[in-house]
Amino acid sequence: MFGLGTFELVIILVIIVIIFGVGKLPELGGGIGKALRNFKKASEDGGSASDDQEEEPSDSDKEDEKKS
Repeated sequence: MFGLGTFELVIILVIIVIIFGVGKLPELGGGIGKALRNFKKASEDGGSASDDQEEEPSDSDKEDEKKS
């Protein structure tokens, strides 16, 4: 994978943990997952007009915003 070995991947992971902290990693992972899902959905739809419409946040997203 891009010529990266195990040691290089561990170094990158440690740097990410130092920058973002352990508490933000689940939030960061969730954001990346949502972005990948949206990208996959848009590429399957052919980039239709639904790109301009924003989805209604789910109940769990609303609760997360209240906690912040």
